[in-house]
Amino acid sequence: MTEQTLKRTPLYETHKRLKSRLVPFAGWEMPVQYSGILEESRAVRNAVGLFDISHMGRVHIYGKGALALLQSVTSNNVDALGPGQAQYSLLTNPSGGIIDDIIVYRKDQEDFLVVINASNTDKDLRWIRVHAPDTVTMEDHTEQTSMIAVQGPAAPQIVSQMAGEDLLSVPRFGFRKASLFGQPATLCRTGYTGEDGFEIIVPAAASEAVWNRLMESGGVPCGLGARDALRIEAGYPLYGHEIDDSTSPVEAGLMWVVKPEKGDFIGKEAILALQERGASRRLMGLVLQERIAPRQGYTLYVEDREVGVVTSGVFSPTIQKGIGMGYIASPHAKAGGTVLLSVRNQMLPAKVVAKKSLIGR
Repeated sequence: MTEQTLKRTPLYETHKRLKSRLVPFAGWEMPVQYSGILEESRAVRNAVGLFDISHMGRVHIYGKGALALLQSVTSNNVDALGPGQAQYSLLTNPSGGIIDDIIVYRKDQEDFLVVINASNTDKDLRWIRVHAPDTVTMEDHTEQTSMIAVQGPAAPQIVSQMAGEDLLSVPRFGFRKASLFGQPATLCRTGYTGEDGFEIIVPAAASEAVWNRLMESGGVPCGLGARDALRIEAGYPLYGHEIDDSTSPVEAGLMWVVKPEKGDFIGKEAILALQERGASRRLMGLVLQERIAPRQGYTLYVEDREVGVVTSGVFSPTIQKGIGMGYIASPHAKAGGTVLLSVRNQMLPAKVVAKKSLIGR
């Protein structure tokens, strides 16, 4: 895709004014960094960082049958949500693979917002529409709205002050409607960094005013580089790295968002069959002692036997070590074990840990 055909978020001119480094990402021209990945990551861990995530797909799904539709195409139990609640979930295919990981917001009984990965927006929309009855309406609001992630220990207080109401009581994966600068806003206590915070959805016209106010309140602009580093530190998967259409939730350690008891959904039988027989590989965390970042595609060994592959890696801003995630053959996918990482003709030891234990938090 050429630079001329890249989409731009409503905050594109703001990013240019702030002298961010812009790069193509999932069909969008996005800021990869401002002051630097280390500085931005530390701002999120210690105070508050701002991310433009307007490239993420935002789809309004409503009408008679919307609940049944989402129950059939997602792995989690949508019916367990009350209005004002959201959940992390998976779109799964008949073979039990992961089409995408998503967040489902329940606005009312048959009224939902679904947030999907930017690289998968068109694919996900086609997939859901194939299964949607005529009574269900699907509207893609991605280009009419903006989405800003406010992340870090100071984030809830800053968002509360901007909204003019106490949002500290909003639970994790809860959301609330508010008015920001006279425009309707959805404030969801979610994020992709391992820190507390909110993800704010506003009309495109309000995005610059919201962003500027957040900066005035101490928010540090952060790019995709810091977002990737932080999500790896938190052990969060990324489509195209840890998960894809051929990856099972059993392998990826995502069975906590698979709810077979809710009834039938696409891929249920294949997922349960793999769970019953046991997966041949497992997604685990990796921690090196060296200041070398493992990279996607690096091979993992036990002695001289190939046992796995790295899916993501980064030099951790928090613990100052190389960390990552990778799929490891099940007999060796045990926390506390050691594998060898092949890097530039060297074999470096990496400790195997649970994904949530990459930085010991």
